Amino acid sequence: MSRQMQQDSATMPTAPGGASTGHGLDWPALFATRAERMKASEIRELLKLLDQPDVISFAGGIPDPALFPADAFGAALTSALSGDSKGAALQYSVSEGYKPLRDWLVTRMASLGVECSADNIMITSGSQQALDYLGKLFLSPRDTALVGWPTYLGALQAFNAYEPSYDRLTPLGNRSAADYRETAQGKGGPGGGKVKFAYASADFANPTGETLQASARENILDLATELDIAVIEDAAYQSLRYDGDEVPPLLALDIERNGGIDNTRTIYCGSFSKTLAPGLRVGWVCAAKPVISKLVLMKQAADLHSATLNQMAIHQVASDGFEAQVARIKATYMARRDAMLAALARHMPEGVTWTRPDGGMFVWVTLPEHFDGAALLAESIRIERVAFVPGKAFFADGSGANTIRLSFSCASEAMIEEGIMRLGRVVRGG
Repeated sequence: MSRQMQQDSATMPTAPGGASTGHGLDWPALFATRAERMKASEIRELLKLLDQPDVISFAGGIPDPALFPADAFGAALTSALSGDSKGAALQYSVSEGYKPLRDWLVTRMASLGVECSADNIMITSGSQQALDYLGKLFLSPRDTALVGWPTYLGALQAFNAYEPSYDRLTPLGNRSAADYRETAQGKGGPGGGKVKFAYASADFANPTGETLQASARENILDLATELDIAVIEDAAYQSLRYDGDEVPPLLALDIERNGGIDNTRTIYCGSFSKTLAPGLRVGWVCAAKPVISKLVLMKQAADLHSATLNQMAIHQVASDGFEAQVARIKATYMARRDAMLAALARHMPEGVTWTRPDGGMFVWVTLPEHFDGAALLAESIRIERVAFVPGKAFFADGSGANTIRLSFSCASEAMIEEGIMRLGRVVRGG
């Protein structure tokens, strides 16, 4: 608020009870304290640049729409709205989700080493909704969430609403449970805070593209067991492996340790957004039944259920050709990843380093310490018309100013070569 606006509000006439009569209600004064932690997503703002045809964008971590199985979805939606199924497609439904889709997911999870039943699965409106629900379920103000440094910005936004503290999750196992407890109690104020969960994107993480190896996953489970906390496994990119051997999900390792999914502490959040289509907003949670039963109650209170028509369409398309669709997008994205890594090697000056992901959509670039990613972005757009995401937004403590995230999913190989060449010029000038 400007100084003049503050002065105007100070002299504005008020009605009984203190409500302003001149320029409307003072909404911020009514907002809960948690609203102060709700910030605009830098990524969502940068997506607006995609509408500018002269900008080469490595910003949005979104699938290439040219690869969506649009014809298959058209047929699936027509089928869902025909005959006996049309009433169910347009009607209210159960909060747990469309049963045939949950049954399909039981088979899918079994292929990943996760034996479960449909009662261990709830459909959500994308895995982002799952993160919001899990923040609501576990976090009281000043509780601690253990997250990566950096970590997925959408997770921080989901958890921030519940006013937690954050501590750095170290998958290499070089911090003790006692140290985490002591830090959480120190951040929790007079009553002391508790560590509630560890959040990890184990495969081709957003933003770094890095994958946790089996030993790191075991370390996270060891720590969670010592702290007696939950583990939230964000598996949005799990299907997009291009190189190397598959690593079992954290939930599969947890089941192996404890003899069944209902004895585990890991909550698996999956999504069809990166494989089939993000616009239908269909994701899922797979976890022990006591967790699912609480999430179902939250779903009932929030939106009753995810759109049945969308779930039916996803089920049909997944049943008819999930593996073929995944193979198609993997071939395209792998070529683009290779093009970006090769272009970085050609055009980035000495002192710049980057990750070499085995899958996913992202390369994480670390610049010399004197760089600021936000300032570099402004220069890059102004001079070379190249966009990316500054890395600072992915750090819970606001550090990481000299990092940037590049996405290769929506740029052709020719665009990648041209864009990285231009970006290299900007970095050299910095």
